[in-house]
Amino acid sequence: MASMADIKDLRQRTGAGILDCKKALVATSTVDEAIDWLRAKGISKAAKKSSRAATEGLVHSYIHGNGRIGVMLEINCETDFAAMNDKFKGLVHDIAMHIAAASPEYVSVDDIPAEDIAKEKQVQIARVVEEGKPEHIAARIVDGRIGKWYKDVALMEQQFVKDDSKTIKEVLQEAVSTIGENIQIRRFTLYKLGEGLAKKEENFAEEVAKVTGR
Repeated sequence: MASMADIKDLRQRTGAGILDCKKALVATSTVDEAIDWLRAKGISKAAKKSSRAATEGLVHSYIHGNGRIGVMLEINCETDFAAMNDKFKGLVHDIAMHIAAASPEYVSVDDIPAEDIAKEKQVQIARVVEEGKPEHIAARIVDGRIGKWYKDVALMEQQFVKDDSKTIKEVLQEAVSTIGENIQIRRFTLYKLGEGLAKKEENFAEEVAKVTGR
């Protein structure tokens, strides 16, 4: 299991995110091997670019199917030249389409409010207690379920709908390596027709009376 000291060391040496560092250390035996693992995935290279200013990019709209789902998405890059690149445009479109299909709530785990994470942990702890799981594995079960929840609500952790062998984070890292600029998903809004509107409900007996005229 990856220690906090190793995660911190790897993060400082590569600039990669905490979850990526943890994943690399679990997949390897040493910090040096973990660095090579991150480099092979393109994560280390992408992390170094992530400190560079990304103030250009595109705001893209995507309407799904018959107009019942819509997405507004902003993805930033470093130059307007890259923003006009067909590969960048394709990336933006694909991620907007993914959002429409997968309904994430946040861009990344870092964007999830602490109170929402605490609430979800309490829900999962209550589930574990209700299920009667042994105390010595309860914490691991809760951590696993929180990790799964992250994949449900955080865009960057979700499996890409066009290729479920990759997460959105990995798709973005590949684009950074290919296009050669820092690329950041800044924000999105997902619209679902009728969401939040009160649906009209009628008493069944009254509905029958209307139809029969009684």
